[in-house]
Amino acid sequence: MSTRSGAAREELEALFRAALAAVEPGGALRRALAGTPLPERCVVVAIGKAAAALAAAFEREAGARIARGVAITKDGHGRPLARLALREAGHPLPDARSAAAGAEALALAASAQPDETLVVLLSGGASALASCPAPGLGLAELRETTELLLRAGAEIDELNAVRKHLTQVSGGRLAAASRAREIVVLGISDVPGDDWATLGSGPCAADPSTYGDALAALARRGVLERVPAAARRQLEAGAAGRVPESLKLGDPRLARVRSRWLASNRDALAAASEAGRARGLRVHGLTDRLRGEAGRVGRRLAALARALAPGPPRLLLAGGETTVTVRGSGRGGRAQELALAAALALAGDRRVALLAAGTDGSDGPTPAAGAFADGGTVARGTAAGVDARGALADNDAHGFFLREGGCFVTGPTGTNVMDLVLVRVANGA
Repeated sequence: MSTRSGAAREELEALFRAALAAVEPGGALRRALAGTPLPERCVVVAIGKAAAALAAAFEREAGARIARGVAITKDGHGRPLARLALREAGHPLPDARSAAAGAEALALAASAQPDETLVVLLSGGASALASCPAPGLGLAELRETTELLLRAGAEIDELNAVRKHLTQVSGGRLAAASRAREIVVLGISDVPGDDWATLGSGPCAADPSTYGDALAALARRGVLERVPAAARRQLEAGAAGRVPESLKLGDPRLARVRSRWLASNRDALAAASEAGRARGLRVHGLTDRLRGEAGRVGRRLAALARALAPGPPRLLLAGGETTVTVRGSGRGGRAQELALAAALALAGDRRVALLAAGTDGSDGPTPAAGAFADGGTVARGTAAGVDARGALADNDAHGFFLREGGCFVTGPTGTNVMDLVLVRVANGA
């Protein structure tokens, strides 16, 4: 790696760290609660990749006001808690711990009395982490259906339409289970448009999707015929009106819900933008709704950067969540696949360097948050004995970057506001 590319990596990492600092759960929750009287008795349910960090922050704020509670998070994302029980569970595919955690969350919500407040601390990943299958459906069927959609590159709204109609926590059902006088939902958003119905499959929000939408999503992704029979029967029974729908807009059981966002991808992008300007970069904010196939998005961002005319050093910023249609047998998440596709498009270009990474610190089933890419990435891969184009075709971006040296590893960050892509374009040739 040249000195020039090393300096670019250091700068991109510093900008990414500045973005993370702006969406750190403790600070975000403290700012949101400043000057707000806390309820006298709280029952707390925290679910998501940032659940432990949010729970610890809420413990510091609420103290003895917490009557009981649980924090449900991904393996490796836990931390010591004083008043809440900690549970770790499977993600992105639910496991037996996910089903048990979902049942525990429902039981806690149901235990809240009319003189208590149910506090739900919600962050991305909650759909899988507290995933209690619908009655008559087994965990194996739920898991297989989820995996089929993930491998087919399903968008988040498609995934959620199915999960909301195969599980017991989502689609407003957590709120419906509770008798609490008030339900306060505090969320860190990892969904486009900061939509409460989408975050964690909307455990305390009205669901605009139907059983029919779930069946349509499976058909659109070409997996309807491969879905386990029990899951398909559940969806077809719901579409025929034989199984109750998820909660809809206007349901009186949701009238007690008060929701407030703590942090989002936009906050992270704003912080990266401010940090970039402080370093003398001309910043161009592209979008906070990045979506589509990761490889295609990587190529487009690389082409945009290469098309810029010579000028002052620039920083292109984008946030969101791409998808990967799995066709190979390799290992790699969406951020690394985006970076590898960009690297192929940047080959030989000395001006452009890119970092694509998940703000939660994990990219797919890998220990990396994402990867760096620049004009020398492909050549370094070749020198290390790995072919960039072949790795991309095999969905093995992680395997490539492990050998090439571009893996970006942060460990669990305690937050989760989707992915960030930072592209630095240097001055000159």
